[in-house]
Amino acid sequence: MMKQSEFEKRRRNIMQKIGKGNIGLIASAPNQTRNRDVDYPYRQDSDFYYLTGFNESGALAVFIPEREQGEYILFCREFDEKKALWEGAHSGLEGATEHYGADDSFPIDDLKDILPGMLENKAKVFYPMGRDSDLDHNLLEWINNIRQKSRNCVNAPGELVSLEHILHEMRLFKSAEELKLMRKAGKVSAQAHVRAMKSCKAGMYEYQIEAEIVHELSIEGLRAVAYPSIVAGGKNACVLHYIDNHHKLRKNDLLLIDAGGECNHYAADITRTFPVSGKFSPAQKQLYQLVLDAQLAAIELVKVGTPWNELHDISVEIITTGLIKLGLLKGDIETLIEEETYKEFYMHRIGHWLGMDVHDVGDYKIDDDWRLLEEGMVLTVEPGLYIQADCKTVAAKWRGIGIRIEDDILVTKNGHEVLSRDVPKTIEEIEALMQED
Repeated sequence: MMKQSEFEKRRRNIMQKIGKGNIGLIASAPNQTRNRDVDYPYRQDSDFYYLTGFNESGALAVFIPEREQGEYILFCREFDEKKALWEGAHSGLEGATEHYGADDSFPIDDLKDILPGMLENKAKVFYPMGRDSDLDHNLLEWINNIRQKSRNCVNAPGELVSLEHILHEMRLFKSAEELKLMRKAGKVSAQAHVRAMKSCKAGMYEYQIEAEIVHELSIEGLRAVAYPSIVAGGKNACVLHYIDNHHKLRKNDLLLIDAGGECNHYAADITRTFPVSGKFSPAQKQLYQLVLDAQLAAIELVKVGTPWNELHDISVEIITTGLIKLGLLKGDIETLIEEETYKEFYMHRIGHWLGMDVHDVGDYKIDDDWRLLEEGMVLTVEPGLYIQADCKTVAAKWRGIGIRIEDDILVTKNGHEVLSRDVPKTIEEIEALMQED
């Protein structure tokens, strides 16, 4: 679990950015109905959890820098003995202050009576605009009501500001405490991929391999996957976000697995592609090595000061050059890249930020320029090739092959650290692992 001191440090930081004379608000995630009276397992909003560590629905955090009675206020549900009997313990007002560091706590049912007074004489309101329709509506109503008190020398906030802009920049840079969780997520998720490779046999179903992954994650304490697992055999790997996972695996096919666990709200995101039979065919080997070469070259560029786009650009250059040599593309490399002809086979970018969300927050550009990598950022590097089964412009031996190789990379002071390094990815390593007794 994350130390409470970590959340306190984040709140101090956000208070400084909000500034005296202003107020910040952020709501918890609601419960999501699965069907009828059954909810999905609860997952807190990442932004809310990042600032509070509070893992319950029906809550609103309020930040008022230099407020005499306390800067951090938490509105939440009062403790209910009957609810605790049926659903388990919840914090209540006392728990909000004693265990979660709130300076003050109030019943969420009293929000409309108390919060408008906190908005009075504040210049700006920082909050996630457009994410919570009820909060949007109530906030505008409260502000309009305050405006009617202007004759009594009470001023309404004059500006609404996106809290996400400053909060997401904070989240982009991972602390030592965050990296402990991400390293564990990467290590356990790597173990799950290795288990899947060792378990794989022709005739199994994709969902059986998925079960091996979930089992390994759960047995090691990662009770949630970071996203729905992709377990795609054969041509299914050419569907980028394939999650049906119900087809039988065939001996001569490749199996693409994109899966990762979540450790206390922090995600891993790993992809490996390997032969169901344990041995690559000549065509599979050629395409696989091409993707691996592109990935390794891009990872080598991950260091402080590298522009984000350079990772993608080097992968495009290597993959396009390789496709020309293999005969899948024809023409001048500069023209093929300029006209983006390669996108028929490599249609996505090379990666994304990684953190509390698998596609994590943070800008990729600053003032229209690609941002430079900095220490503490975590990103994925995941080039791929996808040759559709009905593609008539290539030889039959290439058709229906989908390959992606993805690792989680931390930018360090002196280079980078591969958080998912424990999963084999060279042809020799994969074949050796799968042929072990």
